[in-house]
Amino acid sequence: MSKTLQTVWIIDDDEIYKYGFRKYISIKKICSNVFDFNNGREAINYLKDPLNITHLPDIIFLDIDMPILDGWGFVNEFSELKSQIEKPITLLMVTSSLNYNDIVRARSYPEVSDYIVKPINVSEFSAAFNFGFEKKIA
Repeated sequence: MSKTLQTVWIIDDDEIYKYGFRKYISIKKICSNVFDFNNGREAINYLKDPLNITHLPDIIFLDIDMPILDGWGFVNEFSELKSQIEKPITLLMVTSSLNYNDIVRARSYPEVSDYIVKPINVSEFSAAFNFGFEKKIA
């Protein structure tokens, strides 16, 4: 893959998933900066800090089920912050939930670009990153 994103965020409390995700990004040379957060609160606090403006993500991979602030709480707070963020950010929900209500709920948020069910295969990873490129260019 010749294109690269500048910064990708993984918001997930699953250490094995985050390890595999980082490994894939490293092997494919997709991104120069990968930040991971164990819950939505850590990520929201990072977004709110003006000192972090140079490390805002191009794309966020967000889990639903996490401690402290789950994916839904993150999306709600992100929705409020979005108007203050100049950089376009693609937000993808990545979860093990096959619950139809979760899928419908995720798609009801204009901030959520897609809903991906774990485990993610290579073609889904590629499609997600290509979607991030398209959103960045647009």
